[in-house]
Amino acid sequence: MADYRRMEEQLTEALGLRRRPVAVAFRDAAPTGVTKFSGSEPSGCSFWRVAASGRSFYTVASDHYNCPIGSYTHNLALPAERATELEQTLSLMTSIGYIKMEEVPGITRLPAPPAVVIYTPLGATPVDPDVVLFTGPPGRVMLLQEAAARAGVPAQAPLLGRPTCMSLPAALAHGVIASTGCVGNRVYTDLGEDELYVTVPGRHLTAIADAAQTIAAANRTLFSYHRERRQALATE
Repeated sequence: MADYRRMEEQLTEALGLRRRPVAVAFRDAAPTGVTKFSGSEPSGCSFWRVAASGRSFYTVASDHYNCPIGSYTHNLALPAERATELEQTLSLMTSIGYIKMEEVPGITRLPAPPAVVIYTPLGATPVDPDVVLFTGPPGRVMLLQEAAARAGVPAQAPLLGRPTCMSLPAALAHGVIASTGCVGNRVYTDLGEDELYVTVPGRHLTAIADAAQTIAAANRTLFSYHRERRQALATE
């Protein structure tokens, strides 16, 4: 397995990250040595916040039922007694003009329901992650997409919006994904108005981490270059 602790340090330094990147893995069974999440959260993306704070744990399907939308993107069927909650939530969102029902089929989902979902800070992951979530100001996480381009890793050009949780299956399907976040996610994760997400498929993380230092150094050089040009050429 790759040295994810070193990789987190490398990426944090290169990108100037303020939050720890979160490793997420979808598995058929719980890994040895990782405890099950205990307690309750209002959404699947709430677990991103908990993991970024330094905790490592896994969840099962029932831990996600409080969020019908997140359960949908993770392909987790709600139990019969809660099956109407997805329709109720979508009805609320459509009635206030937040989404249109015809948008729902375009929401990316995991291809199969996972038995467990493992959440850890990147440097503490006990398994190879399927996706890694990075959070930060656009000027910093921009470097991830530039590093992906340098490494020849596929990157989805459009910014994804609501729901934020679909960025995980979208990254698995399409490559590096940038997401603006959504209002629910921002409430549940404390995402700042000046921050967004970049989600990286775990299979490409090593290549991107290797390219990130080169990209960060190049950006520092280009910052000085463009600042000098502005000072020399701008009349306003």
